[in-house]
Amino acid sequence: MKTFILIHPSGVSAIVSDLGATLQALSVPDRDGKPANILVGWKTREQWLTNDAYFGSTVGRYANRIAGGKFSIDGNEYPLPVNNGANHLHGGITGFDKVVWKTESTTPDSVKFTYLSHDGEEGYPGNLSVSVEYIIGEKSLTWRATAQTDAPTPVNLTNHAFFNLTGNPTTEVLGHHLQINADEFLPFDDHQIPTGEHRPVVGSGFDFTTLASIGENLANAELSFDHNYVLRSSGETCLAAISKDPASGRIMELYTDQPGLQFYLASPHGIPNTAFCLEPQKFPDSPNQSAFPSSILRPGETYTHEIIFYFPDPS
Repeated sequence: MKTFILIHPSGVSAIVSDLGATLQALSVPDRDGKPANILVGWKTREQWLTNDAYFGSTVGRYANRIAGGKFSIDGNEYPLPVNNGANHLHGGITGFDKVVWKTESTTPDSVKFTYLSHDGEEGYPGNLSVSVEYIIGEKSLTWRATAQTDAPTPVNLTNHAFFNLTGNPTTEVLGHHLQINADEFLPFDDHQIPTGEHRPVVGSGFDFTTLASIGENLANAELSFDHNYVLRSSGETCLAAISKDPASGRIMELYTDQPGLQFYLASPHGIPNTAFCLEPQKFPDSPNQSAFPSSILRPGETYTHEIIFYFPDPS
């Protein structure tokens, strides 16, 4: 496992690894100019080598769940390993988060990783060539992915960072404020598979259309948060979410070009509600739900996905 450090004079810095094309740390100044790592992750190299929590990983070939561990393309059914009850999750047993990526290029501001996922890997058809690039910028970090295939296959990549803007991974994030630019979310069944319904967020604990306390909304939600939001997406990179920590003053804006955003309230290391994930992506189980935006990549096409984490001046 190799790690790379990216530093910008604005005070933002990151540590990324070739194992899982993983974001291991992301440091951002607070209102007093003191930087701290706003990610929850592991402390030792040995823990990062297993990383069974997906901390900061690039997940794929398909992020989120595929129902029953199977899908069909053009009349052909493909079975996948199941690793989440009856579901296939985050690419399966040995997803993209578990493999060592090739370091394609490095600059003082960026590192680019590539990986060739062979036909049949974790049950997926087609040889898939993937690249992921991390770019440090003025108060920002960009994660940018591309992929090409030689046979039709589902592709849905994301970065699975766990955030805690306080900089203290043992402090609850329930006091954070969150805004998600979505008027609907996807309710799911007992197996956490979307029912196909688009449900309005208004009047519910899932309403983050304006900045709202995560803790207060949690008290009014039917369940804890692990839901996919239907973004007001135009297909271009646009603002999807804003999170704020009143204690430190840190603010994070998340931009993406994907149609969905998985909001997950997490309890890493067994400490309740100490992190949240904002994972831009295609909708869960899209290969099996024709009404959802297609996640099938075909030969001659290029899959692209850009996530920008931007940090305005602390308030």
